[in-house]
Amino acid sequence: MTSGPEEGKAMPQVDAPAVYDLDPGELQEIEELLDDIAHDTFTAGAADPGGEAFYREGKELTTRLPAGLRRFLYTFRTEEPAAAAIVRGLPVDDAAIGPTPAHWRAAAASPAGRREEAYLALVGLALGEPFTWSTLQQGRMIQNVLPIAGEEAEQNGHGQVTLEWHTEDGFHPYRCDHLLLMGMRNHDAIGTTLASVRDVRLSAQDRAILAEKRFHILPDDEHLRQSAALDPHHPGLARMRRMRDEPEPVAVLFGAQDSPYLRIDPVYMRCLPGDTAAEPALKNLTGELDRAQQTVAVHPGEILLIDNYRAVHGRQSFTARYDGTDRWLKKITVTADLRRSRDQRAHAASRVIL
Repeated sequence: MTSGPEEGKAMPQVDAPAVYDLDPGELQEIEELLDDIAHDTFTAGAADPGGEAFYREGKELTTRLPAGLRRFLYTFRTEEPAAAAIVRGLPVDDAAIGPTPAHWRAAAASPAGRREEAYLALVGLALGEPFTWSTLQQGRMIQNVLPIAGEEAEQNGHGQVTLEWHTEDGFHPYRCDHLLLMGMRNHDAIGTTLASVRDVRLSAQDRAILAEKRFHILPDDEHLRQSAALDPHHPGLARMRRMRDEPEPVAVLFGAQDSPYLRIDPVYMRCLPGDTAAEPALKNLTGELDRAQQTVAVHPGEILLIDNYRAVHGRQSFTARYDGTDRWLKKITVTADLRRSRDQRAHAASRVIL
């Protein structure tokens, strides 16, 4: 049996993102909802979608999202028709949101973009349970993806080199089910790269090897670097270091044999020592994901929803200008089951993994 792609089978169709376009009536519903949130729905201290308090009251507001959009999100989550989806139609006023901030701290502190964050948060709540990491951007629920001077060569959302494709937080057992990226600004149409496990062709032998716990995925540098800089005694940092130094072996493919899920991050992973069969199987898989790669430019007002069990994602390289016009996205992570991470959250209602 060969270790390469199965022969004699037709090339799979590209698992293209599903698309939902808001119609004028739906857009009016959303605009009215966002106006209510901005002016009188929340008490002081609960109106910031970056804080956990927003999500305690926000769940019931998802019923005011358009019914068609809610059905689309429910189908995307439960029936898995595609590895990614795009929701389009919300206008973003380029002048009103102000210049692209120079750092995620400045973006988090600024009230600019709160309207867009509320929309992203509600879409996340309609899809599942938003959560965040204490080791990233000081535990803010909605994070900012933008270029930061001095981080040009980093493999993270603030770098400018090609961000190699990966499963979001693939090293962690409590990684998200869905990753949502919302466009604030993207004048240069810089692309987010995607590849679906459904478009991969592998031999039965490779699939069997990849479904066994023969691989280590280490924490990415961003979790370690940010938390070390902010609080070297943070318990989350100690946990991340243990996961780096004493990683548990994991499978790359899991779930249903005929339609598997995926967790992979080639930059931060390795096969178990001496496993000569795992190396070529992993190489064949990465080659197939390279072949299946698509590019999506997330434009202002669009939300790209990525099934983190079905798709890997990355970003094209670019050169930042640092003049206030650079690419700027908002990000939120969503889980289908918040309870499974209870051992790493301070209390049952918390959405922050320590």
